[in-house]
Amino acid sequence: MRLGKTWGLRRMATREGHFAMVALDQRPPIINLIAAKRGIAPGDVAYADVVAVKRMLVDALGPHASAMLFDPNYAFPAALARLPARTGLVVTLEDHRFEETPGGRLSHSIRDWTVEKIKRAGGDGVKVLAWYRPDAAPDVRAHQQRYVEAIGRECRKWDIPLVLELLVYPFPKSAAHTADYVESPEKLPELVIESVREFAAPRYGVDLFKLESPLPGATLPARDGGSAHLAAQAWFDRMGQVCAQAGIPWVMLSAGVTATQFLRVMEYAYAAGGNGFLAGRAIWGEALQAFPNLDLCGRLLKDQGQAVLAGLGALSAERGRPWMPDYAALGEFNAEGEFCAAYA
Repeated sequence: MRLGKTWGLRRMATREGHFAMVALDQRPPIINLIAAKRGIAPGDVAYADVVAVKRMLVDALGPHASAMLFDPNYAFPAALARLPARTGLVVTLEDHRFEETPGGRLSHSIRDWTVEKIKRAGGDGVKVLAWYRPDAAPDVRAHQQRYVEAIGRECRKWDIPLVLELLVYPFPKSAAHTADYVESPEKLPELVIESVREFAAPRYGVDLFKLESPLPGATLPARDGGSAHLAAQAWFDRMGQVCAQAGIPWVMLSAGVTATQFLRVMEYAYAAGGNGFLAGRAIWGEALQAFPNLDLCGRLLKDQGQAVLAGLGALSAERGRPWMPDYAALGEFNAEGEFCAAYA
């Protein structure tokens, strides 16, 4: 029994079993937006500006999300006290400063931050982003696999859910190369599917997948029953089948697409058995275009942002596959002391 993991997932889901989670752990996307609006370099962005944005996101969207994803350096000190008690707390472990090598990207954890600290700080789940390509250099793949496997062991030790985010990325010398956190327009669906297949193996200990669309979310075809629709759905179905076979629930990330585009992504995902979403910019990105007018940003978040979240929630209720905790093993005890002796 892993009751801590089960309880953590339960805290992250709605009463009906759907994951309706808002991400505000973004660091480069928010810092770059502030820099552009201020007319300064990203390195000159004030800590106070980033904190103010994240605090505002929690105030506007926290009461309407099943859980929120915090980073420890900005969101945690800025907004933990403002997070509603009933809203779950997922906390990021990985550093956004990945290591770019000729053979691919290497992920590392935030300095002085661990699974244990997330658990002790009250986190309901640990989120890790692993940049991954099955066709990366062997040493790069091995590093990423060891990194996730080690975190999985720590999550088992501390009995806290591991939320694994996987992103395909362009190689350094490719025409589409960028260090920005944007969807790669040249990604191949096979790379997305095979990445999920690798980390669905039990040795990694993944409890919830946070996945990107196997096809660019901004250009998914209309769901009109035509050949393009059916071909796109087949890729989502393959991704869903990998997760179903492994018994791992999965949610979608938005990767910077618009709210309308993300609704379509979710329609495809729910048709393939998806359990919800963990999204950021598709929900709050448009409202933040009013920065540095925080009052206007706040009003737009309560208008547009909450409306997007409500629309996603309605779609989840209609088409999403609910996740429900399994407590069947608790019914096997018949005498005082049996549970305490059995639970390890």
